[in-house]
Amino acid sequence: MKNLQKGFTLIELMIVVAIIAILAAIAIPAYQNYLIRSQVSEGAVLTDGAKTAISEYYSNYGTFPGSNASAGLPTNAASISGKYVANVNVGTKPGVIEAQFNSTTANKAIQGKYFSLSATPNGGSITWTCNNASYTTVDPKYLPSSCR
Repeated sequence: MKNLQKGFTLIELMIVVAIIAILAAIAIPAYQNYLIRSQVSEGAVLTDGAKTAISEYYSNYGTFPGSNASAGLPTNAASISGKYVANVNVGTKPGVIEAQFNSTTANKAIQGKYFSLSATPNGGSITWTCNNASYTTVDPKYLPSSCR
């Protein structure tokens, strides 16, 4: 009489478990970086809104605004915020928009750090950069692709 094998052997199951463990070891850190980059992109979106106000102020007065109020933004920097961004401030450094990440809701890798856009006047127009190490304290690997 012939005996048919039913099911998997222990070796086959161990190979499958090892393959899943290898895939998880690669996927989990990549997913963490993806989550942090998505949180940083919230800072980029919120600072984008202030670019228009600063550009308009600069074209009218020839200098950068000294505060959120003079740029036409809410006076309280914390009123421009999101789930991961605590505040957006225009007045601390001339021509720089700073988004500070929340110290409780943002990922630990970016808590309390800054995403900044710095303005450079170019004969009537303004060029914005976000990878200036003097102002942006977020690790460059988490910055949006346009900033790297």
